[in-house]
Amino acid sequence: MRCPSCHHADDRVVDSREVEHGAAIRRRRECLACGHRFTTFERFVGSDVLVAKRSGRRELFDREKVAAGVRSACKNRPVDAGEIDSLVDAVADQARRAGVEVSSQEIGVAVLDRLRELDDVAYLRFASVYKGFEGVDDFAREVGLLTKQTAPKSRGAG
Repeated sequence: MRCPSCHHADDRVVDSREVEHGAAIRRRRECLACGHRFTTFERFVGSDVLVAKRSGRRELFDREKVAAGVRSACKNRPVDAGEIDSLVDAVADQARRAGVEVSSQEIGVAVLDRLRELDDVAYLRFASVYKGFEGVDDFAREVGLLTKQTAPKSRGAG
């Protein structure tokens, strides 16, 4: 690992911790040349999972691409980074368990299923992009489906 500050190749590990429920390791490193401290992450990649796109193209599963979409849907919502990481971890695990190839539709549905449980507004935002909403009627239809499938939230007694 090269130092991001001076590009020297030698460093030492100052601290290592498991993150993402043991799916990755966070390492604090210190450059032996300039003393700059930086963080690296090690993540199990496992066998490569291919994603079959609607266009027929295939590409490697990209956890960060899923995370970016979920973060965008959750922007300004009461969802913390840990919840997003857990959701993305669950989707990535599901993709790995599916085998060598998984469709982009399966990934989208897996994200939607988990967002529905996490935050209704984030769910609608993600669904609007994933399902290609073109107007208010599409939102209204999806809200109708969402309210049928979601139990009413209890309000605090007071």
